Amino acid sequence: MSVVAPGAHTVSPAARIPLAGEAIHLAGLTKRFVVRRSLGAALRQPFLRQWSPALVDISCTIEDGEFFGLLGPNGAGKTTLFKVLATLVLPDGGSAAVGGYDVIRQANQVRKILAPVITDDRSLYWRLTARENLELYARLQDLPEEAGRRRVSELLDAVGLCDAGSKMVGAFSSGMKQRLLIARALVARPRILLLDEPTRSLDPLSARTFRAFLREEISGRQGCTVLLATHNTEEALELCGRVGVLHQGKLLAVGSAADLIRQMGSERYRLWTRCPVPGSLAALEREGVVDGIVSQPDAEGWTRTEMDVAGGLEGAAKVIDALGRAGASVGRFESVPRTLADLIEGIIDRRRRSSDA
Repeated sequence: MSVVAPGAHTVSPAARIPLAGEAIHLAGLTKRFVVRRSLGAALRQPFLRQWSPALVDISCTIEDGEFFGLLGPNGAGKTTLFKVLATLVLPDGGSAAVGGYDVIRQANQVRKILAPVITDDRSLYWRLTARENLELYARLQDLPEEAGRRRVSELLDAVGLCDAGSKMVGAFSSGMKQRLLIARALVARPRILLLDEPTRSLDPLSARTFRAFLREEISGRQGCTVLLATHNTEEALELCGRVGVLHQGKLLAVGSAADLIRQMGSERYRLWTRCPVPGSLAALEREGVVDGIVSQPDAEGWTRTEMDVAGGLEGAAKVIDALGRAGASVGRFESVPRTLADLIEGIIDRRRRSSDA
């Protein structure tokens, strides 16, 4: 939190003409909110304002047709960024352009090409059928009646709800409601979809099915640019071509899954052997290839070992080669998915080491 004197917020228009093929362009985007104070504190210092930064100098470009992930914990600024892009919140500094339109000066054009998907089924009318929900929204979007009916039929088929179109939404499962929300967002044929935690209310099996639907139908056949906000590392790395890691309002890193793992400096692996940890791993530890070795026996007579392995696939190959030369009986060797906390800590730690070098 920072304490500053109140002053006029400066919002600069887009500093350049967006390039063809850019869906979203952010340049130095900043947003802060006034911190609420107690009545006593306000009376003691009535002219003092405390500001809490929500977005700090965010710069990023998302290409047309890209499936981009915004990965961060609760309170990182993901929802604030979505609200800025959806023209619901004004930024305090920097610029944001959607489809080449500035979110402040050309908000009406932005709203025509961008659709935020609010993953809250309370925004659906439970006493209407799925088809009636979509037809109502089509009329609100000023689609002609016949064209609206055709579009609704197309979308029910696209999201796999064709057979459920005449059913009351109140009887839908969480996964079906999520699909209906996506269909509603697609009614006006937006170029860009904002998805905020779309699988948070789904069980693991339903979430996996829904992720496949997003990848194949929405990004694939519908051809939308998708910006996905999530705190699920596995989900972001599975779905998205590139991922931006947002923490405390700052964009720490942007890249593919391989890029982010490389920025962490190591990957976590799990190994099962019939014998205790081979001495060859200790040798690799001295060389800096492996680190953080933790071993424990399991109930079936195997020794389970976890370790950090540097050097990507080449480092993993060195581990496998060392185990083979030692004659170790290996039951399994697998990569361990990183948690969001691991990812953020690894990137911050690597940045700190680079700045100290």
